[in-house]
Amino acid sequence: MAKTKPFDEHSEDYEKWFETNKYAYLSEIKALDHFIPEHGKGIEIGIGSGLFAQPLGIKNGIDPSPRMQKLARERGLSVYNGIAENVPLENNTFDYALFVTTICFVDDIEKSLKEVKRILKPTGRIIIGFVDKNSRIGKIYQANKEFSTFYKEANFYSSEEVKAYLQNKGFRNIEFVQTLFGELKSITEVQDFRQGYGEGSFVVVKAEK
Repeated sequence: MAKTKPFDEHSEDYEKWFETNKYAYLSEIKALDHFIPEHGKGIEIGIGSGLFAQPLGIKNGIDPSPRMQKLARERGLSVYNGIAENVPLENNTFDYALFVTTICFVDDIEKSLKEVKRILKPTGRIIIGFVDKNSRIGKIYQANKEFSTFYKEANFYSSEEVKAYLQNKGFRNIEFVQTLFGELKSITEVQDFRQGYGEGSFVVVKAEK
């Protein structure tokens, strides 16, 4: 079942987080943009209120939260009602698909990856941004899950686990970059990303169909 209640009921808190943690947010955008193709049709799975899709030039998304859909549409985005495990779109439709923390909330990560692979064109790519559970921030989030509005029901993954899931679904040419070095409160400027994983708390992985 889609975990939409926190996002429907606390959308203002969700948006406020990105204002409060402006430089962490912009650092994440910078790392994600590294893998966004210059051309092609993209979609964000779990588009939320569109805070990532809009600055990254992605016009399409799916999300199960009525409140988040409304906010994304107010940002001029095209949003379909749906979940990652059952994307309501045709095969071979998109050049790339973006997930930003969405894998933390899906019920079935393998089925979600299978669905995304289905809607990607033969040369398409998947881009996943997530908080590594073994990172500094990841460990803090996990330790405080029961007190978190949004992460209470989240499942965190390591970079190695995400890589294994992608490989098991036949994705290839896997590459990683990382950002958010240090604790959130210490990030007071936009950070440059680095190749690989194991240092930064926010990891972005690109893989091809």
